[in-house]
Amino acid sequence: MSMSVETSQPRSWLGLVVFLLIVMGVGSVIGFASAPDAWYAGLAKAPWNPPNWVFAPAWFALYVMIAIAGWRSFSADPSSGQTIAWILQMILNWAWSPTWFTLHLTWPAFVLIIAILALVLAFIVISWRRGDKVSAWLFVPYAAWVGFASTLNLAIAVLN
Repeated sequence: MSMSVETSQPRSWLGLVVFLLIVMGVGSVIGFASAPDAWYAGLAKAPWNPPNWVFAPAWFALYVMIAIAGWRSFSADPSSGQTIAWILQMILNWAWSPTWFTLHLTWPAFVLIIAILALVLAFIVISWRRGDKVSAWLFVPYAAWVGFASTLNLAIAVLN
């Protein structure tokens, strides 16, 4: 079964714009509201922790891919398991930064990021099985990033 998304209608493209604005808009607001502070700067970090400047461009690219995958899923079937997995991972994604950077809760943030990773992987599997290989592939870099970020989260929780 192959899934396609109708792209010949202006309404379809409007939906993509809405997804991009929501994902990137909410992500940006949360990012600015919970930016790394003196607490984060003072933490012992893993040797593989990248410099802070890496995170903004990485998340920009990831949010574009996440929005496109969400739009594709929602356009095909707003009540599907694929769309539900997308919504749940997005909610947890947006909850992680305030949990980490604002509340300084490293272990609860680790639980969140593992749940995000599980939902991202579930989204990939569900998308693939539904024939939406484009959305599945769009989430592969996201899965890799969240997996990597999970190691950073764990290392900081253990070291501090």
